[in-house]
Amino acid sequence: MDAKINLLFADDEEKFLEAMTKRLEARDFNVIAVTRGDEALKAARNNPVDIALLDLRMPGMQGEETLSALKKEHSWMEIVILTGHGNIDSAVECTKMGAHSYLQKPCDLDQLLDALKEAYKKRVMNKTKIDEGRMGKLLEISHSKSPMEIMRKLKEIDAWQT
Repeated sequence: MDAKINLLFADDEEKFLEAMTKRLEARDFNVIAVTRGDEALKAARNNPVDIALLDLRMPGMQGEETLSALKKEHSWMEIVILTGHGNIDSAVECTKMGAHSYLQKPCDLDQLLDALKEAYKKRVMNKTKIDEGRMGKLLEISHSKSPMEIMRKLKEIDAWQT
């Protein structure tokens, strides 16, 4: 079993995308990096994706449209928005459309990892129909409380269901 989380990352700022991809891969994510919303949809159709990280402003298909299409096609996928062009109205709208979290660039890496951990936890809970209390007990099995160790344990739980 591959213990890495499959993360779809869509952002049109190529240097940022490349740098963050390296940082996330160093933390045991399998990152599928794309620069456009339509590429994100194609990647999600052709690869296993656990969670997605989306920018809002991209050429062609914007982040909100990408969010809506991904949620429609992949019901278990949780999506975190990471944008440099956000505002309260946009955050409310994305949340209504199903975004798990909404973060502003620049974002502290620990804050981003925590948002990704919580999104993946929600994905596993929804997919496996495990309630918050039982999930907490299962995660107590982990010896470490680091976000990466928790995500590894969630991946194990997720694999039980496939």
